[in-house]
Amino acid sequence: MTRQRTIVVTSVVAAVAFLSGGWFMQQGSRSDENVYQRARLFDDVISHVADYYVDTLNEMQLYNMAITGMVKELHDPYSVFLSGRDLTGLTEVTTGNYGGLGIQIEVRDNAILVVAPLPDSPAERAGIITGDRIVAVNDQSTAQWNQEQALHNLRGPENTVVALKIQRPGVTDLIAFKLTRAKIHARSVHTAMMASDHVGYVELNPFSEESGDELTAAIDSLKGAGMRSLILDLRNNPGGLLDEGIAVSEMFLDPGQEVVSTRGRAPGSSHQFMDQQPQRYPDLPIVVLVNQGTASASEIVAGALQDHDRALVIGQPTFGKGLVQTLFRLSNDAALKITTARWYTPSGRSIQRRARSEEEQEALADSAAMRPDTAKPAANQVFHTDHGRVVLGGGGIVPDIAVRPDSTDLAAARLLNSALGKNVVIFNDALAAFALDARARHAVTTPTFEVGPEMRASFLALLARRGVTLDPRTVTGAQSFIDQDIGYEVAQFTFGRPGSVRRLFDEDPVLMEAERYASRAKTPADLLTMLASSAGKGSAPAQRP
Repeated sequence: MTRQRTIVVTSVVAAVAFLSGGWFMQQGSRSDENVYQRARLFDDVISHVADYYVDTLNEMQLYNMAITGMVKELHDPYSVFLSGRDLTGLTEVTTGNYGGLGIQIEVRDNAILVVAPLPDSPAERAGIITGDRIVAVNDQSTAQWNQEQALHNLRGPENTVVALKIQRPGVTDLIAFKLTRAKIHARSVHTAMMASDHVGYVELNPFSEESGDELTAAIDSLKGAGMRSLILDLRNNPGGLLDEGIAVSEMFLDPGQEVVSTRGRAPGSSHQFMDQQPQRYPDLPIVVLVNQGTASASEIVAGALQDHDRALVIGQPTFGKGLVQTLFRLSNDAALKITTARWYTPSGRSIQRRARSEEEQEALADSAAMRPDTAKPAANQVFHTDHGRVVLGGGGIVPDIAVRPDSTDLAAARLLNSALGKNVVIFNDALAAFALDARARHAVTTPTFEVGPEMRASFLALLARRGVTLDPRTVTGAQSFIDQDIGYEVAQFTFGRPGSVRRLFDEDPVLMEAERYASRAKTPADLLTMLASSAGKGSAPAQRP
């Protein structure tokens, strides 16, 4: 059997079953037994459990339980045995391809709400539109379905037929559709738009097979529209394929510059990845956005561009996943994903985080993969970029400029959540209904519309009709947060993802800071000059919290 393997660096962790309880004693076993005797002992255990256990378990089940139990004993959340739907899910994430209808959905009001059909998809060609509610799939009601159930039932093998019943605002009767599933490609570039006259914005998530090509196409398009500086948003990007993380980094580096290095025990797991091609955009200033959801391959990109002084990194410290997994295909329906190496930024940093709690520390105590690198103390160890700037190892990529969430907004969010309690779902459903009504009435004409007292009062009245009334003090204290939610939802359903992002440039402190730097930079070097100037005026680069 030919075994294929794929290198992945993703923070997605699959749930695994494990073998627990019981003990078995075999008379005459000795401590000096070799591996072959242990293998025979293992088969004896399988046979006895299959023959004598109180409940019926066939040997296939027992072997699967043993495999997943063994991998679980590694105490490494990134190592897992995959089969069935778990393997299919990972394949969809890393390739970006799946069989389906091409619909962006959210579960709202006990139905599947269509956020938008994808261009040239079966859903778009059939005439499904934003705001449609899928109330039945193959004659099964979608009421009480969660997001996972919705995706599982809408997706399926290519060329298979799925029947939908749709409730459309303004149409009395349900609309029936029969659609044939097709190969759908989920793009890594979620948003590519001009943030201002000369600043482009690209949101990339995750790193799948075509991420590099998609990013190149997006940047070329934005340059044609007048872009002179780029904001690359890697926030909440969990990672993906190592090769694509390297490909994206190489777009902005020079030949001979290191992108990342890996060090592992097995042959072939230690490697130094060097840029091979001249960079495509040597004069383009780049600001990279990161946060605690930025992990793995995203951290490789941020670390490489930061170490080579090629980009300014803004946001919050990243997740801190400095490990590489290799996916070994064992059969058509089974694969083993295990940690095979640590990776290091060009300056030599390991960004692998330490356990964040005593419980996590205890749970991972036996995992060599999850322990910080013992070759040198990683946390807070000083490293230097190409131009001599200080960067720190351990605990993720520390941004050059830390922008923390606005404390007032956080307080407002806590106040609102406290007042809503279990009614958060009703609040979110009301937001969607309000946004769809605004879209149907053509209530707004630009993504930057103002949420005034009249619009706020109208939404709160709708919320009250659904059984949730907020007291005046809560509304006053959380007014800015409520207005942001209304504005974001209405913009998203009226103008799509670019419209909601457009609003964030006036509300998101990270985007606002990024645009401030990007709009003033004419060359990549200008960003570092402005950073040094800010530090000289008392605004120091980010330090580890």
